[in-house]
Amino acid sequence: MKTIVTININPVIDKSSSVEHVVAERKLYCKPPRFEPGGGGINVSRAIKKLGGESMLLYPAGGLTGARLQQLLDQEGLNHRPFPIEGLIRESLVILEESTGQQYRFGMPGPELQQQEWQQFFDEISSIEPAPDYLVASGSLPPGVPADFYARVARRGKERGAKVIIDVSGAALKEALQEGVYLIKPNVGEFRDLVGEDIKEKSQIMAEARKMVKSGQCEVLVISLGAAGALMVSEEFSEHILPPTVPIVSKVGAGDSMVAGIVLSLARGKALRDSILFGVAAGTAAVMTPGTELCRREDAERIFGDIASGS
Repeated sequence: MKTIVTININPVIDKSSSVEHVVAERKLYCKPPRFEPGGGGINVSRAIKKLGGESMLLYPAGGLTGARLQQLLDQEGLNHRPFPIEGLIRESLVILEESTGQQYRFGMPGPELQQQEWQQFFDEISSIEPAPDYLVASGSLPPGVPADFYARVARRGKERGAKVIIDVSGAALKEALQEGVYLIKPNVGEFRDLVGEDIKEKSQIMAEARKMVKSGQCEVLVISLGAAGALMVSEEFSEHILPPTVPIVSKVGAGDSMVAGIVLSLARGKALRDSILFGVAAGTAAVMTPGTELCRREDAERIFGDIASGS
């Protein structure tokens, strides 16, 4: 299998729990919490592992929370390489209201990174052996990291011969597209922001996506539509993928699972279309699991079979 390296510049420890009712101005007694490593690139690596693959994760780690994050990654058997920083790794909170099934998600800002701290990632990409075949960079930027960070990641990755997959939004994504990448996976809202137009019709979205591919900003676009599946666009094809209807337990990590399914399938030598179908299957499987558990291999493989067969 080809090699996969993932990058998460703003990791997090996700704490999830549940309570019968969420009520303001009242002390709420929650169920015992669950702690999991989180953040875009980390979740991609976790999902790759759950799907039966391997990757190398690069991330910053500082303070007691950074040490705890490394322990959690060890417990899941991930290959990971932390870079020391002075700040504390952030934490987030996900609460499920049992009476309604509503989920409340509280994200905290990351630590401010100094230039020498985020510069370590470029040095590692340029020297890591073996050179990655696929380089996945995903997640928000913490304070202190410039908006063109992912563009610089893409440049270093391409210099090593890697196909670069970027899953971010806003200015960071626009900067990366100016550099040019292999694949991006915005949701439909992020794609509208990217093109600067309030497009709603599928035909309009497809047309704008084809323009982006033709311009050389990316080779492949996978636009997530939530429960409606995804649009995939490349020079070779344009298609709307409809997943089967499944029970939704938690939407946390569905996008990261989709990216994991795509890159793992590509690394296994599968065709691009089949890899995107498997990514949609993995993303669909992720919504069937509680909290931040991500996808299960058996669910992803079964759903992939359903999508591929058209059933």
